[in-house]
Amino acid sequence: MKNTNIKPKVTLVGAGPGDPYLLTLKAVKALKKAKAVLYDALVNEAILEHAPDAVKLYIGKRKGNHSYTQDEINNLLVTYAQKYGKVVRLKGGDPFVFGRGKEETDYLERFSIKTAIIPGITSAIAVPASVGIPVTQRRVSESFWVITGTTSSRTLSSDVKLAAQSTATVIILMGMSKLSEITTIYKDNNRADMPVAIIQNGTKEDAKQAIGTIENIVDLVKDKQLSSPAIIIIGEVVNGHKSLLTYFNDQFMEDDFIYQNLDIEPITQ
Repeated sequence: MKNTNIKPKVTLVGAGPGDPYLLTLKAVKALKKAKAVLYDALVNEAILEHAPDAVKLYIGKRKGNHSYTQDEINNLLVTYAQKYGKVVRLKGGDPFVFGRGKEETDYLERFSIKTAIIPGITSAIAVPASVGIPVTQRRVSESFWVITGTTSSRTLSSDVKLAAQSTATVIILMGMSKLSEITTIYKDNNRADMPVAIIQNGTKEDAKQAIGTIENIVDLVKDKQLSSPAIIIIGEVVNGHKSLLTYFNDQFMEDDFIYQNLDIEPITQ
């Protein structure tokens, strides 16, 4: 039965791109106060340690393996909010960057459930940066596009055709299954020599990458056995990349400044 003494509230929290240290202080605070946490597939489970007293439910969706449909997730959010009060909906990256966050808040508000948003660091920017690739660079790229590789109709976004004609850096999320289509579009626009980087599990200890061009990236991905989740970065900015994966992990994953000076307990993995 619904507890009339509980004031239901759901906070959508961005968990960042994968590294558990790339989490905002506001997100940590919300997790510590949460009575229940419903989390996605791309969330690093080490982050759940910030909510030791909360009930936790995995509601992730991966290609060909959905634990719940979106309608079921919406209903679960309502049920848990009414039962537990303070609920965190933990989503990979940022809740409003291809995260269906707006759909979930709209649904909750139909039931007069209060909602809040805590933005997360989106993988579209953080993952390229983690290997030394800027999404913009003076005299190289004045803008960047972030595009979904797979639309709700399971087709490649038509925006890729427009992006292939621009000088912008193009970041494609959820596009690994469409990589051949993407490279064909660029080749049709005489961009076969355009630099490309693909990073799997970006910012995590098991990150893998392939650096090449539109012409050879499909073969490189096969050789290196890359798969989802991965981010595709297309543009001249890739030329200046540095392999910073080891530095990124060694230098920042062990930085005790975070927990000594900001009162956050270190996360052990």
